[in-house]
Amino acid sequence: MDSHELPVAVRPAALVTGGAVRLGRAITLALARAGYDILLHYGHSALAAAETAEAIRALGVDCHTVPHDLTDVAGIPGLMEQALVALPNLCVLINSASAYTQATIGTTTAEIFDQQLAVNLRAPFFLTQAFAQQVGRGHVINIIDNKVAFNQFQYAAYLLAKKGLVEFTRMAAIEFAPGVQVNGIAPGVVLPASTRSAAYIAWRVSGIPLQRQGASDDVTRAILYLLDSPFVTGQILTVDGGESLTHVGQNAAQFDPGNV
Repeated sequence: MDSHELPVAVRPAALVTGGAVRLGRAITLALARAGYDILLHYGHSALAAAETAEAIRALGVDCHTVPHDLTDVAGIPGLMEQALVALPNLCVLINSASAYTQATIGTTTAEIFDQQLAVNLRAPFFLTQAFAQQVGRGHVINIIDNKVAFNQFQYAAYLLAKKGLVEFTRMAAIEFAPGVQVNGIAPGVVLPASTRSAAYIAWRVSGIPLQRQGASDDVTRAILYLLDSPFVTGQILTVDGGESLTHVGQNAAQFDPGNV
């Protein structure tokens, strides 16, 4: 008997933040196919959340939607309580919600800085805290970004938050072991913004050793691997075709004095 065939009372459940659209939607659907009931969190995407929830229920599992502004840290324990009431078998938290603003250090305003850190670092921090305190067993997976391998100051506050999320993942893995395994996934070029041109995507792919764009399935397979790995915690699994390995820096072997 697989988990799809289990009664609701014993089916595992997952809370996915930002689960209505893009990568969050792909994650919720993949977990539903794997037999998880879903607590689908969304911010402003109410219509998309309803449509995604309908698609999840069509896969034979339960789905509840819950709106919450993740900048409201005080409401996070209540969000976790609501998730447990709806789905008492909650054992997975996927911190997928993200905010993304391009701004250099020199052009970052206080508002941009606060919003980027609030959604990309502070919310996962307190969601993980609430999960560990109220659930106390299972998995937390933080969706990060392969940009953490670089120092792209053009995304200063965003990248600072994601780099912080890497270190938080490692800290939390130690503090909340053995009951909760905490890991991260750092995707590369998987679901670029719709404003990105075909020329831009081709240019990015040219810098990826595997010479292809990733797909959401590449990320969801990584999530399912971590959920099925009882001896893995505190790890950042990079899913980017090797892109983050490509920066070697200037070195003597490449130095040509004739070009100086």
